[in-house]
Parts: sequence; structure tokens; C-alpha cells
Amino acid sequence: MFLAGIMTGVLIACILGAFVIRPKAGSKAGGRTIVIKLAHGLDEAHPVHQAMILMKQRLEELTDGKATIDLYSGGVLGGETDCLEQVQRGELAMTKVSTAALEAFIPEMKVFSIPFTFRDENHFWTTLNGDIGKKLLAKGAAQNFQGLCYYDSGDRNFYSTKKPIRTIDDVKGMKIRVMNSRTAMDMINAMGGSPCPITWGELYTALAQGTVDAAENNPPSFDTSRHFEVCKYFTFTAHQRIPDMVIMSTKVWNTLPQDVQVALQKAADESEVYQRKLWKEKTEQSLALAKEKGVELITPELDGFRKACAGIIQHKDYADIVPVYKAIQEVK
Repeated sequence: MFLAGIMTGVLIACILGAFVIRPKAGSKAGGRTIVIKLAHGLDEAHPVHQAMILMKQRLEELTDGKATIDLYSGGVLGGETDCLEQVQRGELAMTKVSTAALEAFIPEMKVFSIPFTFRDENHFWTTLNGDIGKKLLAKGAAQNFQGLCYYDSGDRNFYSTKKPIRTIDDVKGMKIRVMNSRTAMDMINAMGGSPCPITWGELYTALAQGTVDAAENNPPSFDTSRHFEVCKYFTFTAHQRIPDMVIMSTKVWNTLPQDVQVALQKAADESEVYQRKLWKEKTEQSLALAKEKGVELITPELDGFRKACAGIIQHKDYADIVPVYKAIQEVK
């Protein structure tokens, strides 16, 4: 009865390769397990992958083995953009992407890249776990994907080679590496610096050779890239908070039985809480290592940074996200 009830959807999904049906382990009565395919580009030690392991375990427990997740890490099925496109086509069931990668599909996602959109970490997570965050999770339906939950990717901060950044005046004239993003370049220009969109793989050399004076990212990235070897100043500006999102193909979601949908959403929500815990621990470890390696950790005066960037949202190119930006500012 179960297999027949979802046969049409299963056939479509199996052809696309997003998930399969296989015999349920230990079943003597012909039971079946729905196997959902989830791929991402990070290594297995990363907090994201560890959270996905929990999601898999909880889905199996909540469905009594009726559904599980097969995890593909390390980019074996492609990079972030590749996986996103596969989810959109229904060839892959789930993936994790930065909300920055979703900007081309969902204009409202640009709000995360606007500097100082969030007052602090509490404001950030209150927003994501409230009505605004839930609406943004659902915004991709027209593009054939929906968000299940958010994962923490930290806040972005400046780190520099030659001089510390303590106030907005210190940024003036500095060559600062940024992502190849219009918003990131607008931010550095507003601060009086010179934005340099160098690829991540080339950044260590660029910092070491003085091609750029500074860069910006979260503490774990500062650690794993070993940029602490050439940058001895790390400044806690938290100028951007750009979350990751676990997304699922709506084609696949719509073929799942309702009880599996409910269980999967619950498992995803629990994995979000766990991932945030792991990310916090990794951030603390990374900052401790940086300090041990002689990096000066700086808490700057932020009013000048906020004032310098205040006009960015008023530019006509960001008019489409003004409503959601204003709504976020009203979140208490």
C-alpha cells in the first residue's frame, strides 16, 4: 500500500536520481526505505557535515527507518553552484548553500549582504527563527527549491597585514580583498577603502606579497586558510552576517509522504541547533589559535563603520529589498 501510494512520484524521483527506494534493513516483511540524496562541498569534519549526520540519524529515528539520507561531502557531486542547479532540476534532493548564492534566484536574499543589517547575533537569530526568516525559507518555491533551515556561517570581520583597523579612518586607502559581490565592493568604497575581488585560493599570496592590505571573513576561515601567518591584526567588525541555508528540491519534497515531510523538517530544525553549537565551538578554537600565533584581536568603535555604510541600502539597485530590510530593523 505504501509503495503503491507514492509510486508515481518515486518513479520520477528515481529517474532523476534525487532519491531511491531500497529494502529496509532488517525487514522480513518487504519493508522499504526512502533514501534522500544530500550533497555539499565541505569536508566531513566541518560543522555543516556533522550537523547533517545528526539530521540523518534523527530522520531514521523519527520515521522508524522509513526514510534516511545518503550524504555526499567534499564536492564529489560538484561545488555549491553545481549542487544548487541539480536541486533546482530535481536531480539532487538536498544541499547546503550560502544565501549569497541564492541572490540571483531570490532578490530578497541580498539583504544579508547589506552591512550592519543586524544589530548583533541575537537580532540575527531572532529574525531568522521568526516570521521573516520563515518567509525567506519559502521564497524559492517558484525556482523549484525550498529552504528547510538555516546554518550558521558566522560574521565577517576585517584582518590586516601592516596596520590594525581600530576605527573607520584606518580603512581609508587600504586595499581590501572582498568576494566578487556588488554589495561587498559598495561596502568597502563607502568605508573609503579600495575593494579587490581576488579569488579565495589566491588570497594568501596576495596578502603575503602586499597585493592587498587586508581581507574579511569569519574566524574559522581565518584559521583554516592560515591567513594568521601573514595577518597579525583581526578586528571584530561583524559587518555582515550571511547565513547558510539547507534547501530541498520541491519536486522531491512533493513526492514524500506527509509523515516523512514532517519528520525531515523536525530533523533539519534539530540539526540547525546542533550546527550552531558546533560553529560556536569552532569559532572559539580558531580565535584561541590566532591569539596563540601572535594575532592581536581588536574590538573597534563601530559607530563610524555603521554611519559610513548607512547609505548603501538607499541606492536604487537595492530598492527591491528595502521592505524586508525595514522589517528586519523593526525586529526586537
